[in-house]
Amino acid sequence: MGISWVWCGFLLYLVLFLVPFPNLVTALPKGYLKASPSTSWTNSLSAPDSVKFRDGSTVRIILTSGSSGLVFACGFFCNQTCKDYLFAIFFLYIDRVDMGKVREDVGPQVVWSANQKNPVSINATLQLSSERGLVLQDADGTIAWSRNSSSKSVAGINMTDAGNLTLLDENDEASWQSFDHPTDSLVFWQTLGAGQSLTSEGGLFSLSVNAEEMLFSFDSNPPITYYSSASIDISFDFDTEYLLEFNLGILGISRFLDPDSTLQYARLGADGHLRGYAWEGESSKWVEVDFLEGSIDYCDYPVACGPYGICRRYAANSQCSCPVPESINETTYFKLTNGSLPDRGCSLVTPLSCEATQNQFFLEVQNVTYFSSRTVLRNTHLEDCKQACLINCSCQAASLQYFSWSSFRGDCYILSGNLSLKSRDRNEGEYITAASIYIKVQNLPRAIPSSGREKRNRFVIILGSSLASLFGLFLLIGILVLLFRKNNDSDEAEEYYLDHVPGMPTRYSFEDLQAMTKNFNNKLGGGGFGTVYEGTLIGGTKVAVKHLNDINQIKNSFLAEVETIGSIHHFNLVRLIGFCAERSHRLLVYEYLSNGSLDKWIFHKTLEFNLDWHRRKKIILDIAKGLTYLHEDCNKKIAHLDVKPENILLDENFNAKVADFGLSKLIDRDQSQVVTIMRGTPGYLAPEWLSLVITEKVDVYSFGVVLLEMLCGRRHFDRSQPEEAMHLQGLFMEKLQKKQLLDLVDKYCEDMQLHGAEVVDMMRVAAWCLQSDYSKRPSMSMVVKVLEGVMDVEENIDYNFCNPPIPNTRAIVMHPEVNVGGATTLLDSVLSGPR
Repeated sequence: MGISWVWCGFLLYLVLFLVPFPNLVTALPKGYLKASPSTSWTNSLSAPDSVKFRDGSTVRIILTSGSSGLVFACGFFCNQTCKDYLFAIFFLYIDRVDMGKVREDVGPQVVWSANQKNPVSINATLQLSSERGLVLQDADGTIAWSRNSSSKSVAGINMTDAGNLTLLDENDEASWQSFDHPTDSLVFWQTLGAGQSLTSEGGLFSLSVNAEEMLFSFDSNPPITYYSSASIDISFDFDTEYLLEFNLGILGISRFLDPDSTLQYARLGADGHLRGYAWEGESSKWVEVDFLEGSIDYCDYPVACGPYGICRRYAANSQCSCPVPESINETTYFKLTNGSLPDRGCSLVTPLSCEATQNQFFLEVQNVTYFSSRTVLRNTHLEDCKQACLINCSCQAASLQYFSWSSFRGDCYILSGNLSLKSRDRNEGEYITAASIYIKVQNLPRAIPSSGREKRNRFVIILGSSLASLFGLFLLIGILVLLFRKNNDSDEAEEYYLDHVPGMPTRYSFEDLQAMTKNFNNKLGGGGFGTVYEGTLIGGTKVAVKHLNDINQIKNSFLAEVETIGSIHHFNLVRLIGFCAERSHRLLVYEYLSNGSLDKWIFHKTLEFNLDWHRRKKIILDIAKGLTYLHEDCNKKIAHLDVKPENILLDENFNAKVADFGLSKLIDRDQSQVVTIMRGTPGYLAPEWLSLVITEKVDVYSFGVVLLEMLCGRRHFDRSQPEEAMHLQGLFMEKLQKKQLLDLVDKYCEDMQLHGAEVVDMMRVAAWCLQSDYSKRPSMSMVVKVLEGVMDVEENIDYNFCNPPIPNTRAIVMHPEVNVGGATTLLDSVLSGPR
């Protein structure tokens, strides 16, 4: 009898720990919650079970599978931007010493999500009821996702130790479980069988299995399989041996040692790679391995080198590059999207325009193969294939796969979407191959020759008519000719200047920009010097097009902006994509930043436009990094001269980028000061502007004003306030002396109220930047170090700030600068230059 019990115990051990792929729900762990008609959770940052991590992500925990160590949890999750939220299952690390406290330095690792394609906002709710099961409802009341347990009522919800979220019926049996609906990840104890698949974030790649093989597919038209295997047995060692197994139509993760530790997973990445992840306890970090390394070459991944990128294999390494066909008329047609990251792909120097197909032609690129394509014509000639691509706006390239029995006819393929290429130096397997592909490019006519012909024709007409007129008109004609030549020389000088600025961005014709903006139909904003419109490039990328007004007065501003931003590249500076300098038209084409300018997020007191403390800190650091680059990392120091919230733009992830360089000033490295006339916006001007001798420290002062506005949630000058509180800096000095700085914290941001001590520390940074003596202000690189916690604010700060010389200064407009001494009070929009 005793021996039989020993055998039973041994068999139970095998079932629980050594059987590779159990999907059983055993006894209910602490992650169990009983359903009731009113059980619900709200996605709120102030909830007691809400955790913010150092990487910027946030979770609100609903269930966990344990109380210490690395555990599974489910709840609301947002990544570093915290713009959208998912109901997800993720790993957390709960400190074993400080029991119950989640370690904020170990970011959550998501392994399953319910609403990847339909994220929710803050204040969304998750409801658990016996009748409806689980229901995820957005803040506006719409249903984002729901699951119930068929015809049975729901008794509860359970998070198992294996990371399986289950709905339980009245018999405590799983009627629905997340293991049956995988997203992009596979965890230990979970299996992938027939009818199931992993889909990468973004949906480009999928991994599925059938009875015979596992298939890695790319979502093209038609879909292609970039790797398949009838058997897989891949292992790697992280102190313990892990194994990815495919057997009898089932894929799963197994392990031979340490069966009590069940926390590791595999994920199909957005680049098509299948990677394994394991927790390394000694170093407290995740380690990863590429499961298919050695089985599939880097260049065999469909998006290995991004759009237009060509992947080439050299010995043991792979390299990405742009297509380099023989240049025509010494014109370059391709450029790297990111010079430091070649695998991000390439772009056309001149984007394709559906409205200018007459200027399109094909460049031949030899010895390449491609991944994504579809046949449009069979048994046709090369020229017919090219024509089919020309009349199709979405077509980026064409290729003819010749028949073996003909060197003139074949099947025509057109390429669109993510046009990723690779060298044909090796055996290409199943992929469609061709000796050459023909990439469609845009060859826009230059405005200069056309303009010259028009002017010469006009000159001939004037001259011809003048010869037939009275002699007395010759004097007038001579004057007109001299004026014409002067204007022409000025235009040619500007054209020569623009064509010789290093790193010049793409040059567009006015006709192209009319097409991009639908004849300047969608206005984004405007100011004293121009209007900004929304536009769309040929590939669907949104841009912001700034149309400058009054060409005679803004020419210097236009040249300053093109020269400055056209030759610099930094993540926290708005990227200039292109420009137009054609006759009387001056336009600038920028990257489009969907969240607009900073001012609407800190001065508009609505729930829609509000920034929490974490985002404000991130934006402040981004601005400081952008200004540091201008002041210290360029060949010449660049003083922006117009730092204000309206000139700080936010992308979809709330990354801040400094914009509008129309008033910028280049400063040689050997210059400590420059003399210039007053520029900028009232309220942000440093006191030394009155002497007209400035350094880059004027930007530090302006940064201090912006920082103070962000912390207080109000403008530097607000007429709606009582007279003694209209000037923010004066009020700041008063509250600082009375040690009542918390009174200034933005009252519309509850999150900032909870971080009062941090906000006050940040106010000391603002005070450091606002000192009247510019030599006592920090450099922007010092500000960055303080914000990153590398150094402290200087102790000896002069808190006797000067109110800015304007808005009560009287001035006269000298576009786009301000000359002190006139008699007209100016508006911010006038002084700020091009918008």
